[in-house]
Amino acid sequence: MEEEKIKKVLRYRWVIFWILAVGYLFVYFHRVSSAVVAPELVKTFGISGATLGILASAYFYPYAIMQIPVGLLSDSLGPRKTVTLFLLIAFVGAVLFGLSPNISIAIFARVLVGLGVAALFVPTMKILAEWFRITEFATMTGILMAMGGIGWLSAATPLALLTTWIGWRGSFVLIGIITLIMAVLTWIFVRNSPKDMGLPTLAEKKIHPEKEEKEIGLWQGMKIVLSNKHFWPLAIWFFFSYGTVIGFGGLWGGPFLMQTYKMSKAMAGNILMMIAVGMIVGSPFLGWLSDKIFSARKPVMIGSAFLYLIVWIILTVWTDKLNQPLLYIITFSIGIFGSAIVIVAFTANKELFPKEIAGTSTGTVNIFPFAGGAIFPPIMGYIMDKVGKIGGIYPVGAYHKSFGLCLLAAIIAFISVCFMKETLSKD
Repeated sequence: MEEEKIKKVLRYRWVIFWILAVGYLFVYFHRVSSAVVAPELVKTFGISGATLGILASAYFYPYAIMQIPVGLLSDSLGPRKTVTLFLLIAFVGAVLFGLSPNISIAIFARVLVGLGVAALFVPTMKILAEWFRITEFATMTGILMAMGGIGWLSAATPLALLTTWIGWRGSFVLIGIITLIMAVLTWIFVRNSPKDMGLPTLAEKKIHPEKEEKEIGLWQGMKIVLSNKHFWPLAIWFFFSYGTVIGFGGLWGGPFLMQTYKMSKAMAGNILMMIAVGMIVGSPFLGWLSDKIFSARKPVMIGSAFLYLIVWIILTVWTDKLNQPLLYIITFSIGIFGSAIVIVAFTANKELFPKEIAGTSTGTVNIFPFAGGAIFPPIMGYIMDKVGKIGGIYPVGAYHKSFGLCLLAAIIAFISVCFMKETLSKD
């Protein structure tokens, strides 16, 4: 009898995982979807580059703000209810965005979307910790992150093709309807723990960083994190490095390829899609490099930051002189050295602190990449507006100057990561 119950857990947990994983796909989809539909947004609302940047970054502010509270909400409301509720908010935001009559409503809709998808990762981790063994947890996290990469992929060429068929408005209404379906499936099928179904749990030891941080106290844990001098090199790196990833991959990369290189939306989407490919391929590769080859975090971080700096030197110096194969290589490199590398960075940050405040340390440092993602797109747009448009499009000089800002950010990120502490014990 007990064996039959365990078999049921082993089967049913995959139903739960794939429902949550598909929901997590939309986190990354919405994060970068503005890049492909940027021209339509400008035409529809008649907005400037700076305003377009504000529209794109409206996703990131609520996401960043929610990183710490979402753990506490998962504990009080429960992860299943939390995911369901916030997917419903994301549904409303996506549909409202597609139906927005003006830019103010569109920005508000993006805020709702960012708020909605902000509360998926932590509750999902909590549910998976109940349904999977401790020895399976890292593998499942890797698969979940790969689904995020697929979400990024779907916001490139697939979204570009979808907008040509049903328009950008219809595309986001459709995405909203799918999100609603995922909310309903979450409520019907997902359970916080096998115990909720009268089944035995497989986890001998549970991973509950949110409860651990409650044991110490949220504010006390944050004080420990923020007062640690080794925390700040990683936080600064996160802000400047990931801010440029979103500035390019999440918004301005699409207009840059279409306006400077006269590419079609589909072709620009194909090239931007390589950022997601780099993320999917690079995440396990860099983790393996750190764990097995170097047995260290710092050399992998420094090497990636240096190669990412080279990428921005190339984009800034030869802005309009790059051939198509090189553009593919550049976007692929952004995916690896700007996005996938966060796996090593989050690990290094976690290893700085005792496990009792693992949730607090992760939630606190996770504010910085999304703060960068909120700030860089509008600043890049402001710089481009100062140069001005020619014939309704931004000239090469506008992109050259905004990329110069990203180059400066990459330099700061590289210098900062050189001061990080090695956290992987040689023992």
